[in-house]
Amino acid sequence: MILYSMPSSGNSYKVRLLLALLGRRDVTLKHVEYGDIALLQAKADGHLPFGKAPVLLLDDGTYLPESNAILLYLGDGTEFMPDDRVARAQMLAWMFWEQNQHEGVIAVRAALRTYAHRKSEVTEDRLQALLQRGHELLQIMEDHLAAQDWLVGTAPSLADICLFAYTHSAQDLGGFEMSRFPALGNWLARIKALDGFEAL
Repeated sequence: MILYSMPSSGNSYKVRLLLALLGRRDVTLKHVEYGDIALLQAKADGHLPFGKAPVLLLDDGTYLPESNAILLYLGDGTEFMPDDRVARAQMLAWMFWEQNQHEGVIAVRAALRTYAHRKSEVTEDRLQALLQRGHELLQIMEDHLAAQDWLVGTAPSLADICLFAYTHSAQDLGGFEMSRFPALGNWLARIKALDGFEAL
Protein backbone atom coordinates (compact mmCIF):
# COMPACT_ATOMS: atom_id res chain seq x y z
CA MET A 1 0.00 0.00 0.00
CA ILE A 2 1.00 3.61 -0.48
CA LEU A 3 0.14 6.47 1.88
CA TYR A 4 0.11 9.95 0.37
CA SER A 5 1.05 11.89 3.47
CA MET A 6 1.62 15.57 4.21
CA PRO A 7 4.49 15.60 6.75
CA SER A 8 3.32 18.74 8.59
CA SER A 9 -0.36 17.75 8.71
CA GLY A 10 -2.00 16.35 11.83
CA ASN A 11 -4.50 14.49 9.67
CA SER A 12 -1.66 12.68 7.90
CA TYR A 13 0.20 12.22 11.17
CA LYS A 14 -2.65 10.34 12.83
CA VAL A 15 -2.41 7.67 10.11
CA ARG A 16 1.38 7.44 10.42
CA LEU A 17 1.01 7.19 14.20
CA LEU A 18 -1.42 4.28 13.94
CA LEU A 19 0.91 2.50 11.52
CA ALA A 20 3.78 3.00 13.98
CA LEU A 21 1.75 1.74 16.95
CA LEU A 22 0.73 -1.32 14.94
CA GLY A 23 4.32 -1.94 13.88
CA ARG A 24 3.29 -1.78 10.22
CA ARG A 25 6.28 -1.30 7.92
CA ASP A 26 4.53 -2.50 4.77
CA VAL A 27 3.14 0.88 3.74
CA THR A 28 5.21 3.13 1.47
CA LEU A 29 5.09 6.85 2.30
CA LYS A 30 4.83 9.43 -0.47
CA HIS A 31 5.36 12.92 0.96
CA VAL A 32 3.13 15.62 -0.54
CA GLU A 33 3.80 18.82 1.40
CA TYR A 34 2.35 22.29 0.77
CA GLY A 35 4.40 24.12 -1.82
CA ASP A 36 6.08 20.96 -3.14
CA ILE A 37 5.73 19.83 -6.73
CA ALA A 38 4.84 16.36 -5.40
CA LEU A 39 1.52 17.65 -4.08
CA LEU A 40 0.61 19.28 -7.38
CA GLN A 41 1.63 16.14 -9.25
CA ALA A 42 -0.40 13.86 -6.98
CA LYS A 43 -3.47 16.04 -7.57
CA ALA A 44 -2.87 16.14 -11.33
CA ASP A 45 -2.46 12.36 -11.46
CA GLY A 46 -5.75 11.81 -9.61
CA HIS A 47 -4.15 10.28 -6.53
CA LEU A 48 -5.97 12.65 -4.14
CA PRO A 49 -9.72 12.15 -4.79
CA PHE A 50 -10.76 15.03 -2.52
CA GLY A 51 -7.75 17.16 -3.44
CA LYS A 52 -5.91 16.69 -0.15
CA ALA A 53 -3.82 14.24 1.87
CA PRO A 54 -3.84 11.78 3.43
CA VAL A 55 -4.94 9.15 0.93
CA LEU A 56 -4.22 5.43 1.26
CA LEU A 57 -3.76 3.55 -2.01
CA LEU A 58 -4.80 -0.04 -1.39
CA ASP A 59 -3.21 -3.05 -3.05
CA ASP A 60 -6.21 -3.48 -5.36
CA GLY A 61 -5.86 0.09 -6.69
CA THR A 62 -8.58 1.65 -4.53
CA TYR A 63 -7.87 5.18 -3.31
CA LEU A 64 -9.13 5.70 0.26
CA PRO A 65 -9.23 9.40 1.29
CA GLU A 66 -9.98 11.05 4.66
CA SER A 67 -7.81 10.42 7.69
CA ASN A 68 -10.46 8.95 9.96
CA ALA A 69 -11.75 6.60 7.25
CA ILE A 70 -8.18 5.39 6.81
CA LEU A 71 -7.87 4.89 10.58
CA LEU A 72 -11.00 2.73 10.55
CA TYR A 73 -9.69 0.66 7.65
CA LEU A 74 -6.27 0.07 9.20
CA GLY A 75 -7.59 -0.30 12.74
CA ASP A 76 -10.24 -2.90 11.95
CA GLY A 77 -9.50 -6.07 13.90
CA THR A 78 -6.76 -4.49 16.00
CA GLU A 79 -6.63 -3.62 19.71
CA PHE A 80 -7.51 -0.02 18.82
CA MET A 81 -11.01 -1.02 17.69
CA PRO A 82 -13.33 -1.87 20.62
CA ASP A 83 -15.22 -5.15 20.41
CA ASP A 84 -18.27 -3.77 22.19
CA ARG A 85 -20.88 -2.20 19.89
CA VAL A 86 -21.59 0.75 22.17
CA ALA A 87 -17.91 1.44 22.72
CA ARG A 88 -17.33 1.43 18.95
CA ALA A 89 -20.14 3.95 18.52
CA GLN A 90 -18.67 6.12 21.28
CA MET A 91 -15.28 5.94 19.57
CA LEU A 92 -16.85 7.06 16.30
CA ALA A 93 -18.64 9.90 18.09
CA TRP A 94 -15.29 11.30 19.24
CA MET A 95 -13.84 10.85 15.75
CA PHE A 96 -16.80 12.66 14.14
CA TRP A 97 -16.48 15.41 16.76
CA GLU A 98 -12.78 15.73 15.99
CA GLN A 99 -13.46 16.54 12.34
CA ASN A 100 -16.67 18.50 12.90
CA GLN A 101 -15.57 20.66 15.86
CA HIS A 102 -12.01 20.18 17.11
CA GLU A 103 -10.01 20.13 13.86
CA GLY A 104 -11.77 23.18 12.43
CA VAL A 105 -10.63 25.27 15.40
CA ILE A 106 -7.46 23.78 16.90
CA ALA A 107 -5.85 22.89 13.57
CA VAL A 108 -7.06 26.02 11.78
CA ARG A 109 -5.55 28.38 14.37
CA ALA A 110 -2.27 26.47 14.13
CA ALA A 111 -2.37 26.64 10.32
CA LEU A 112 -3.03 30.38 10.32
CA ARG A 113 0.01 30.87 12.58
CA THR A 114 2.25 28.40 10.71
CA TYR A 115 1.67 28.28 6.95
CA ALA A 116 2.82 31.23 4.86
CA HIS A 117 0.07 30.69 2.29
CA ARG A 118 -2.57 31.21 5.03
CA LYS A 119 -1.24 34.58 6.22
CA SER A 120 -3.75 36.53 4.13
CA GLU A 121 -6.57 34.93 6.15
CA VAL A 122 -5.22 36.09 9.51
CA THR A 123 -6.94 38.80 11.53
CA GLU A 124 -6.59 39.44 15.24
CA ASP A 125 -10.34 39.00 15.74
CA ARG A 126 -10.30 35.62 14.02
CA LEU A 127 -7.33 34.39 16.01
CA GLN A 128 -8.97 35.51 19.26
CA ALA A 129 -12.27 33.83 18.39
CA LEU A 130 -10.47 30.59 17.55
CA LEU A 131 -8.49 30.81 20.81
CA GLN A 132 -11.63 31.18 22.89
CA ARG A 133 -13.51 28.41 21.08
CA GLY A 134 -10.48 26.15 21.18
CA HIS A 135 -10.21 26.46 24.93
CA GLU A 136 -13.89 25.55 25.19
CA LEU A 137 -13.33 22.41 23.09
CA LEU A 138 -10.22 21.44 25.02
CA GLN A 139 -12.23 21.84 28.23
CA ILE A 140 -14.70 19.24 26.95
CA MET A 141 -11.84 16.79 26.60
CA GLU A 142 -10.39 17.84 29.96
CA ASP A 143 -13.67 17.20 31.78
CA HIS A 144 -14.04 13.80 30.16
CA LEU A 145 -10.46 12.71 30.80
CA ALA A 146 -10.54 13.88 34.40
CA ALA A 147 -12.67 10.81 35.10
CA GLN A 148 -10.95 8.20 32.92
CA ASP A 149 -7.60 7.48 31.29
CA TRP A 150 -8.85 7.07 27.71
CA LEU A 151 -11.60 8.63 25.63
CA VAL A 152 -13.51 5.34 25.39
CA GLY A 153 -13.37 2.44 27.84
CA THR A 154 -10.21 1.35 29.62
CA ALA A 155 -7.76 1.14 26.73
CA PRO A 156 -6.58 3.41 23.91
CA SER A 157 -8.74 3.37 20.78
CA LEU A 158 -8.72 5.03 17.38
CA ALA A 159 -10.43 7.99 19.06
CA ASP A 160 -7.34 8.67 21.15
CA ILE A 161 -5.02 8.44 18.13
CA CYS A 162 -7.35 10.66 16.14
CA LEU A 163 -7.58 13.43 18.73
CA PHE A 164 -3.94 13.24 19.77
CA ALA A 165 -2.80 14.49 16.36
CA TYR A 166 -3.81 18.13 16.68
CA THR A 167 -4.16 18.29 20.47
CA HIS A 168 -0.51 17.45 21.19
CA SER A 169 0.68 20.49 19.20
CA ALA A 170 -2.10 22.84 20.28
CA GLN A 171 0.21 24.93 22.44
CA ASP A 172 3.35 25.01 20.29
CA LEU A 173 1.59 25.62 16.97
CA GLY A 174 -1.78 27.01 17.97
CA GLY A 175 -0.85 29.07 21.02
CA PHE A 176 -3.44 27.44 23.29
CA GLU A 177 -2.81 27.47 27.04
CA MET A 178 -2.45 23.75 27.71
CA SER A 179 -1.42 24.32 31.34
CA ARG A 180 -5.13 24.90 31.98
CA PHE A 181 -5.83 21.24 31.19
CA PRO A 182 -3.85 18.88 33.48
CA ALA A 183 -5.94 15.76 32.72
CA LEU A 184 -5.44 16.41 29.03
CA GLY A 185 -1.71 16.72 29.62
CA ASN A 186 -1.66 13.37 31.42
CA TRP A 187 -3.57 11.78 28.54
CA LEU A 188 -1.05 13.14 26.03
CA ALA A 189 1.75 11.62 28.11
CA ARG A 190 0.01 8.23 28.19
CA ILE A 191 -0.19 8.18 24.40
CA LYS A 192 3.47 9.16 24.06
CA ALA A 193 4.33 6.23 26.34
CA LEU A 194 2.62 3.63 24.10
CA ASP A 195 4.89 1.04 22.51
CA GLY A 196 5.85 2.10 19.01
CA PHE A 197 4.95 5.75 19.44
CA GLU A 198 6.47 8.07 16.85
CA ALA A 199 6.43 11.86 17.03
CA LEU A 200 5.16 14.15 14.29
